[in-house]
Amino acid sequence: MIVLGGLMFVHQLDPVLFQIGSLEIRYYGIVYVLGFLMAYWFLSRAASSGRIRNLTKDGVDDLILYLFVGLLVGSRLFYFLFWSETSLLSDPVALFRIWEGGMSFHGGIVGIVLAALLFCKRSKVSFYALGDLVVIPTAFALFLGRIANFINGELVGVVSNIWWCVQFQGYDGCRHPSQLYEAGKNLFVFFVLLWMDRRKVVMKFKEGFLFWSFIGLYGVFRFLTNIWRDDPRWLGISLGQGFSLVMVVVAVVVVVRVYRDDLKRLFSF
Repeated sequence: MIVLGGLMFVHQLDPVLFQIGSLEIRYYGIVYVLGFLMAYWFLSRAASSGRIRNLTKDGVDDLILYLFVGLLVGSRLFYFLFWSETSLLSDPVALFRIWEGGMSFHGGIVGIVLAALLFCKRSKVSFYALGDLVVIPTAFALFLGRIANFINGELVGVVSNIWWCVQFQGYDGCRHPSQLYEAGKNLFVFFVLLWMDRRKVVMKFKEGFLFWSFIGLYGVFRFLTNIWRDDPRWLGISLGQGFSLVMVVVAVVVVVRVYRDDLKRLFSF
């Protein structure tokens, strides 16, 4: 539980929901299962309604497998390449121990995009039509993921004396609950995408508009919320912020050049 101690919250949450023998069921793993179930539901509805051309129910099953492998490999590789002190050369099995935490969002996006491109090429499905749909459950899954990070007591914020600061086990001082800031950011992006998707049906936005909107929105808010995250910094910004800036720049260039008219329609109330 979390108890009030003076002017700080002391983090005492158990990352294990329950245990059956040596098998531990962790919140972190449950979050990823829920995320893929939500994506499966969205995609199955799209296949049934014909929203995405050439996407069948059997294709959805294959796609979920593609996305899972892309997420796992991409997120774990980026984590070990840029954030972890553990070398895959000395402990290659660590790549698959996702219950220990350590999933890079930026690597996950790269892995998912590459996996989706491969699936779309083989199945003759429009990548952008697929991307416009998948980003919605992705944003919600990221919200759940940051809640799981908070439960795990990882990715903590910088030391602060604010009244809502949290004392995390294994860290000195009371800190910003930066995981919750990011969770709130992801939930906000989720609702914005839902709203945009509803307008897309009426306004006839070109394919890919929601996908690039997600890339840009996530990049902006990730950069801002990471101000309070305790990450190593170079020239005043963290590696995560640097990757997020790249996302923002690429998204802005694409939206301005390709979706300028859609952007105008979006804000023409």
